[in-house]
Amino acid sequence: MLEEIFGHYRDYSLFVLRGFVGIVFLTHGSLKFLGGVQGLAAYLGQHGVPLPELMAPTVMAIEFFGGLAIILGTATRLAALLLIGVMLVAMLTVTLKVGFAGGYDLNLACLGGLLALLLAGPGKPAVGGDL
Repeated sequence: MLEEIFGHYRDYSLFVLRGFVGIVFLTHGSLKFLGGVQGLAAYLGQHGVPLPELMAPTVMAIEFFGGLAIILGTATRLAALLLIGVMLVAMLTVTLKVGFAGGYDLNLACLGGLLALLLAGPGKPAVGGDL
């Protein structure tokens, strides 16, 4: 019964996933830009991330533009791959120490969505296809 109702929309499931995952990263990237590079670099340095002055603008750009690319469905796999790297570094340097709840729980949820997009691609509708 549910297949009859929702089966026609199967092709849009990745579009929905892209929207939610993309908004999370676009928003986090925007907040980092608003907070400034120096503030993020100091935070990364406190948590032992190597080369924080280089990593801060890199993370900001990957989160903002990666989130935008995922929403639009362009270079989805590349954006997902880069964001997976950001999530893994965040987990290893910061959130694993905090624990699951309030720590790496959001990282795991984002990783699941990013892995699905990496494996499946953008789906449709998408702007410009995928790499």
